[in-house]
Amino acid sequence: MDYTELRVSTGPEQEKKDIVIALLADAGFESFSDEEDFLLAYIPQNSFNPEVIEGIFNQLPNSLKFQYNVKQIPSKNWNAEWEKNYSPVLIDNRVSIRAPFHQNPETAEFKIIIEPKMSFGTAHHPTTAQIIKLMLQEDFKGKTVLDMGCGTSILAILASMLGAKHIDAVDNDDWAYNNSVENVERNQISNINLYFNDAAFLDSSKEEYYDLIIANINRNILLNDLSHYAKSLKKKAVIFMSGFYENDLNLLNNNAKNDGLIFDYHISSQNWVAAKWTKN
Repeated sequence: MDYTELRVSTGPEQEKKDIVIALLADAGFESFSDEEDFLLAYIPQNSFNPEVIEGIFNQLPNSLKFQYNVKQIPSKNWNAEWEKNYSPVLIDNRVSIRAPFHQNPETAEFKIIIEPKMSFGTAHHPTTAQIIKLMLQEDFKGKTVLDMGCGTSILAILASMLGAKHIDAVDNDDWAYNNSVENVERNQISNINLYFNDAAFLDSSKEEYYDLIIANINRNILLNDLSHYAKSLKKKAVIFMSGFYENDLNLLNNNAKNDGLIFDYHISSQNWVAAKWTKN
């Protein structure tokens, strides 16, 4: 899948960056990179509408006028960038995430190999790292797990290593799905079923099916699909959600309450949040 990159000159002020992120997230942008004096935002090329973007920035007051430019990012350009910039990750001195070309860490309890490609979810981003921290506090033994919006399937792979009985990993991005297939095979995991799909995967056959759901996506998709996740959870089952900002937590929690989910706690890093809910 080809992506469109929007580069917005915000200056270093975090408040201005948060405003831009909130506006662009509502317009369907899926990922953001916070640089020193500007913000990079990414959206699938077939979802990009320049008139919508122009309307967003034109409605802002004069004190919040931003310069921006647009760049098309072909899928083939991402592989070299990932490999050039990809470095190993160690989380809580227990989980190591590395590429095949890195040395094997000796001390990590859980060792995951991820080929760096276009797919997001390599634990460099705070949301993935925080979900991993939540997972390390949870008992996965013998459980049925869903990794929704699996990306590289790093979280599904870790769930298997933590003792999950069965994992469904779902993504509607062809790059992510193909990368997941490779990564599951590379880590010699046999109990992950991969699906090229979206929330439609959670049909009536999946009602009260999962002991634990992991959804590290973005605010808009979480809000749109939350009721599907809740129906698919068993009673007293758990859902981890991330991919949103601290100022979105109340909104997510209000919707979660309406679907019978009880908020447990959250952690945050760089204004990104990962949170745990339990089905009532």
